[in-house]
Amino acid sequence: MNQPQLPALPLFQTIAEAAGELGYPAYVIGGYVRDLALGRESKDVDVVCVGDGIELAQAVGRKLPGRPRVTVFKNFGTAMLPTPEIEVEFVGARKESYRAESRKPEVEAGTLEEDLARRDFTINALGLSLNPADFGALVDRYDGMGDLRRKLIRTPLDPDITFSDDPLRMLRAIRFATQLDFDIEPDTFDALARNKERIKIVSQERITTELNKIIMAPKPSYGFKLLFQCGLLQLIFPKMAQLQGVEKVGQHAHKDNFYHTLQVLDNVVAAGGDLWLRWAAILHDIAKPATKRYDKRVGWTFHGHEDKGARWVPGIFTDLKLPLGEEMRQVQKLVRLHLRPIALVKEIVTDSAVRRLLFEAGDDIDRLMLLCRADITSKDHQRVARYLRNFDVVEQKLKEVEEKDHLRNFKPVITGEIIMETFGLKPSREVGELKEALLEAILEGKVRNEYDEAFPLLLELGQRKGLEAVK
Repeated sequence: MNQPQLPALPLFQTIAEAAGELGYPAYVIGGYVRDLALGRESKDVDVVCVGDGIELAQAVGRKLPGRPRVTVFKNFGTAMLPTPEIEVEFVGARKESYRAESRKPEVEAGTLEEDLARRDFTINALGLSLNPADFGALVDRYDGMGDLRRKLIRTPLDPDITFSDDPLRMLRAIRFATQLDFDIEPDTFDALARNKERIKIVSQERITTELNKIIMAPKPSYGFKLLFQCGLLQLIFPKMAQLQGVEKVGQHAHKDNFYHTLQVLDNVVAAGGDLWLRWAAILHDIAKPATKRYDKRVGWTFHGHEDKGARWVPGIFTDLKLPLGEEMRQVQKLVRLHLRPIALVKEIVTDSAVRRLLFEAGDDIDRLMLLCRADITSKDHQRVARYLRNFDVVEQKLKEVEEKDHLRNFKPVITGEIIMETFGLKPSREVGELKEALLEAILEGKVRNEYDEAFPLLLELGQRKGLEAVK
């Protein structure tokens, strides 16, 4: 692990010059320094000065070409300065005190040592000097560099105080461990479990932001295991925690749906799935505990878990303050359909079954197939290989039927308006029944979705209902 070096950007020299003129010792602190040490790219720089951070930001802005506009956040005592290379936030060194019912601290001016002590983790309490006497020198009061080498998440001060003061730091500990593939130091992890109830004072929006960052990590299962082990998952996402466990009756035991879900999630990540496909992986079996039944003949069943899970999706998204628009509908669709391609694997694949799947999945068919492949998590490698080969057959069939019938964005050529005009009807159940019958005929392959084939069938269906064409 190399000692972090400030990049040779004129901006840092300008900050040092302005800080020297004001007599404010200044330092680059936090995540930017950590990422320099790890060789990770970072665009956001935090500058702490022992003095007035807003005044320093304005002084730097006056020295830069084009005099970029400084955005001041007086309530927070911070100022933001955008530059072409990076964005810099300035703040004065501070110390904090907390009230039990809030994670918003009382803030007052402090020393550099007090500012470093209030940081969440040792790896985020690193600094690089911007002072002429020791420009670029490392400030590491809490052995953050040692913890980077040891791949360890640890708090600078007593973890019980750190987490009780600001409980969001508990989720941040797990998030950093997941993103960086670090361990959480044992005393720090024990404090997560002791202070977990404090998470209740954190807003849902902040919790979900951290949860999404865990989900977007290279191996999110690690983060969810940590959340479960310390008891936080049971508080912030109880439905997911309820997936854990195995029940056994005689020789019949079902798999642990929590660890299965995590494997599916990691499989989706490995295949390049985005945030919403990852959420579909998390929720695809979410209703299994609610649908679990024991049958003496076949063992454990979870009949209808896909439909119940899909019905739960809007409520889960509402509770977690996730978006309720197209993203939610996509996840809901994937949860509802996730067994359908697997069913096709188990039987002779008919064009009719493939048409129905294409019609219902629409543009999400590729994402659905990715989720279904990820859902194969058996320890029997030969069984997995057999299922994947069968999926290849299904995907080829999907391609052939799609090229022939164009069902991804399927719109029936015979609309409700045409039906009403043809038979002189007003909007009614009869119109809906005729539309449904035509759709069934097209999906069954009895007629193609072309006017010359579908309209004669409409007349025939109407005749059976005692309707006469008026147009």
